[in-house]
Amino acid sequence: MIAFLNAVFKTKGTEKEIVEVKIDNAEINKDWDEDKLSRLDVKATANNNTKINVEIQLKNQYNMKRRSLYYWSKLYSSQLKKGQKYRTLNKTVAINILNFDYLKEMDKYHNCFLLKEKETNQVLTDLEEIHFIELTKIDESKYQDKDKIDNDLLPWLLFLKNPKSEVVKMIEEKVKELKEAAETLEVLSQDEETRELYEARQKAIHDHVSNMEEAKREGKKEQLQETIFKLLSRKIGELPKEYKQSLKELEKDELEIVIDAIFDIEKLDDIDKYLN
Repeated sequence: MIAFLNAVFKTKGTEKEIVEVKIDNAEINKDWDEDKLSRLDVKATANNNTKINVEIQLKNQYNMKRRSLYYWSKLYSSQLKKGQKYRTLNKTVAINILNFDYLKEMDKYHNCFLLKEKETNQVLTDLEEIHFIELTKIDESKYQDKDKIDNDLLPWLLFLKNPKSEVVKMIEEKVKELKEAAETLEVLSQDEETRELYEARQKAIHDHVSNMEEAKREGKKEQLQETIFKLLSRKIGELPKEYKQSLKELEKDELEIVIDAIFDIEKLDDIDKYLN
């Protein structure tokens, strides 16, 4: 984690180098519900008190900018306890690792956003940073020669994209921490419970996406309704009759919007904004 963060922030060998990280959400939930199927997030605090949220997204939620701002704001504001001064707020960073193309207008695989003045480009504060890392924009075939890997972040992204690739095996010797990560992954893969959890999660992701795509492809309003009822009941329990009726009154294109937003619906109130 330390080596990865230093690679993201380009702080290795500088006075800002991170030397210690405390994981703040050490408990990993093994009961992967629908909201957690497509993402994994880790919250941590660096030795300089920077708050960091690393989120890996497997599926395009179509709302990543708003989602990232929302989670960044929660992590930032949660630092301030009753009676504390604003000066106690520390820098907060959101790192979004995406397994899909999101920033279509940008060719770079790593983009960092700050609060800046519109015309002069002057940074207002360094308290906010939001990173988007798009693994799909990395072409592994370009790095068959390890000398072409010209930064500390790229080895980690190649590892996240495909930890068993020949390219990763080649660069493991170059990056000690990467080799340790690969060895840890190998140990975990031998653990039956961990392997079963991983396989169950992968199957759940596949089934979930397949259900949504099939419903949209079939194009039948009734099929879309039944898929929504099924997925929502698995997330928040049996739907009240009035919600079912309201969903039935939606048009086909409105039902497709609800399906795309399923991962973000956590309670009944979240459904209201999609109803007429």
